[in-house]
Amino acid sequence: MGLLGNLFGSKVEYPQLPAGNAASARLDEIKAPLEELAHKVSDPLEVVPAEHEAFVFLGKPPKNFGIAWIHDGKVTGLKEFAEEHELSPIEVGKLIVRLGEAYQHASEAPRYSAEFGGKQMVIIPSQGLEQEVHQIMTNSLH
Repeated sequence: MGLLGNLFGSKVEYPQLPAGNAASARLDEIKAPLEELAHKVSDPLEVVPAEHEAFVFLGKPPKNFGIAWIHDGKVTGLKEFAEEHELSPIEVGKLIVRLGEAYQHASEAPRYSAEFGGKQMVIIPSQGLEQEVHQIMTNSLH
């Protein structure tokens, strides 16, 4: 497919996420809010499972994306996160830039495919990306 595939956004196929591994267990823990998000969002979703939470890149990272944070049984979008923590538009912009950089740092991390809520998602079980995103989000809090 080559150049035309890249121009027209051909999807990369990833292997199925193996059942019974740590990432599967973490995703099972947040399955309900992840399925809820899958039903609400039409953009592609890339999930970074973490302990008792997950970070979800929406859209086409590292350039054109949003992020959702699944924690405490709920989904917090970037807009809600910014309002909740009184982040200025400039702070939100810096947050997005840092998250895009974190995503790029994990470009070599293995990726898998899994279905939640009838939607195929990319799963990135990268401890490095998980820690970097968590640190970025934590550092953004006032």
